[in-house]
Amino acid sequence: MRKIAIAMAKGGVGKTTTAVNLAHGLAMQGNRVLLVDCDTQGQDAKFLGVKPEYGLYEFITGNDGRGATVARNEAVCLCRDNLWLLDGGIKLVELKNWLGEQPGNVRQTVLRKSIVPKQGSIDYMIFDCAPGWDVLSVNILMTTREVLCPVALQGPALEGLKTFFGYLMSAQRLNGDLQLNYILPTMFDKRTRQSFDIFKQLKKLFNKQICSPIHYNVRLSEAPSRGKTIFEYSRKAIGARDYEKLLRRIEDDGIKQKENPEFT
Repeated sequence: MRKIAIAMAKGGVGKTTTAVNLAHGLAMQGNRVLLVDCDTQGQDAKFLGVKPEYGLYEFITGNDGRGATVARNEAVCLCRDNLWLLDGGIKLVELKNWLGEQPGNVRQTVLRKSIVPKQGSIDYMIFDCAPGWDVLSVNILMTTREVLCPVALQGPALEGLKTFFGYLMSAQRLNGDLQLNYILPTMFDKRTRQSFDIFKQLKKLFNKQICSPIHYNVRLSEAPSRGKTIFEYSRKAIGARDYEKLLRRIEDDGIKQKENPEFT
C-alpha cells in the first residue's frame, strides 16, 4: 500500500484539485483508494458531490462530539467505485485540540496507528493536506512515506516551496522513510513567460522529482461546482490529459518499487 501526502505550505496551488483527481483516477484504474481530507475547509466532499455524515474527526476519536459513539466504518464514505473518503471540515479544529491533549510520546503518531486498513484492502491512501504546520500536519507526515508537492507557476512560487522544505525537514527527523517524490507544477499558462521561467527553475532544481505540468484549464475549475472530477466532467480536456500523465508517472513508479524496494 502506498501513502501519498499532497502537501504545500501555500494555499491556492491546486492541492485539493490534485488530490481528488489523482484519487479518482487511480480508482478508475482498479486500485482501491482512500482519500483523506485533512483540511478544515472540507473541500474534497464538495469536489466529489457527496455529503458524508461523519469523517476524520469521528474516525480518530470514535465519537460524534456530542457523546454518541461512531464506528470507524461509519466514518468512511464510499463516493465512487473503489474510492472512499474520510471527510475533513470544521470539526478538524476540534480534532487538532484533541490531538494536542494526547500524551507527548503518542501525540504525533495517533493518525498512523488509527488508519491501518486490513491487509490488501487498500492500494493507495491519498492525504489532502492543509497549508501550514500543526499537530495534524505532523501526524500526516508521520503516516506517509511519499510527498507530492503542487507548485503554482505564478507569483512567489519558490518562496512557498522554501517554507515547505522547512516543514519537511522537521518531519524527516521524526520519520526517516519520508521522501519528497514529486514536484507537480500547476496552473501552467502558456500565455505568460512567468510560467515558463518558474517551470525551468523547478526542472533545474528537481530534475528527478519534476512531473509534467498541469495546464491552466477552465474545465478543471468548473468541475468541482458540478461535484465531478475532471474525468467525469470533461474527459477530453487538457486538464484530464495532464492528470492522466501524473497517474502514469505514479503507477510506473509503483511498478519500479515492487521490482526494487530500494527505489525512491
